[in-house]
Amino acid sequence: MAAYSFDTVIDRRNTNSLKYDFAAEHGLPEDVLPLWVADMDFPAPEPVLQALRRAVDHGIFGYSNTKGDYYEAVSGWFRERFGWRTQPEWMVKTPGVVFALAAAVRALTAPGDAILVQPPVYYPFFSVIRDNQRQVVENRLVYTDGRYEIDFADFERKIAENHVKMFFLCSPHNPVGRVWTAEELRRLGGVCQRYGVFVVSDEIHCDFAFPDHPHTIFLEANPHLARQAIVCTAPSKTFNLAGLQASNIWIPDSGVRERFRQAVGRSGYAELNALGLVACQAAYQHGGEWLEACRTYMRDNLAFLRGYLAAHIPQVRLVEPEGTYFAWLDCSGLGLSDQDLDRLIIHGAKLWLDAGHIFGGDAGQFQRVVLACPRATLQLALERLARAVKGDKQG
Repeated sequence: MAAYSFDTVIDRRNTNSLKYDFAAEHGLPEDVLPLWVADMDFPAPEPVLQALRRAVDHGIFGYSNTKGDYYEAVSGWFRERFGWRTQPEWMVKTPGVVFALAAAVRALTAPGDAILVQPPVYYPFFSVIRDNQRQVVENRLVYTDGRYEIDFADFERKIAENHVKMFFLCSPHNPVGRVWTAEELRRLGGVCQRYGVFVVSDEIHCDFAFPDHPHTIFLEANPHLARQAIVCTAPSKTFNLAGLQASNIWIPDSGVRERFRQAVGRSGYAELNALGLVACQAAYQHGGEWLEACRTYMRDNLAFLRGYLAAHIPQVRLVEPEGTYFAWLDCSGLGLSDQDLDRLIIHGAKLWLDAGHIFGGDAGQFQRVVLACPRATLQLALERLARAVKGDKQG
């Protein structure tokens, strides 16, 4: 394996980075250290950069599409890493998973229909549902002894009582870090089959399941639900390509696929960004070695954070993740209100994190930290937090 270094701190300010350059626009101090939005502070894999350089050197950026080698690169990745076999016709390309969620809502539900989510959960789920005039139904995850579980009885009850038409599954789960087992996925699938609920499975973080918690594709666990489920994937988190906006949505049923395509078409969108297609194919073809090194580095970041909290901020508890590159921190031990906790993080520690309340589910005592950064950046953030906590206690 080639040697990779993720320790280099690259200055991302003044690059129009949403993560680094828009604190003031979000009402925050300019000097906050950002560990909020889920992109990495690492360059993309070198083979991806080389492919992009070749495309740029060609100099013509006309309308683009893909052929069989693109499908083979993407499908081969999921076949080799997850044992999931797809068919070429299943693939529909979109400029992002959230875009695909919205298209699925418009294609497969009607205004006023109920869509179920499992908070605390990725917050665009809520806006996609509400912005399309659908109703949010919550099956809240149960937090007990530092671990989140699904309340299956409540899941079925909420579906039955609210005549739920669609379920947004977050797998692996953002922000709590659960990697659902095959048995959990089958139980969810069984309930959805009984009530005719369509499943939209967001699996964008699938490549960050930890070795002792293997990820199972929802349709691999529930192949009998091919007519009422779609799986959303993308290289954006895996290879740090979010700004190039390329996602691959897998829709086995031809009728569902046509309705989805029509919903995409009604948005006025056709071909994807030419450079996004180039980057996606190169990443799945040649990015595996880089990813292994990156995952190891981020697990080491997690270990560093775990040790630092235990030694210096024991009031803050890490909710042990099974995957993703997030640390979900239980800050209830600080004894602050939700509002005072946010003030401590932003104005005391000068950190820009994702506050728990935006994920729903009474998560106001939690904060999400992105671990995809150099160790020095993470250490600086933790030192800022430790000083702020100490100062608050003394005050």
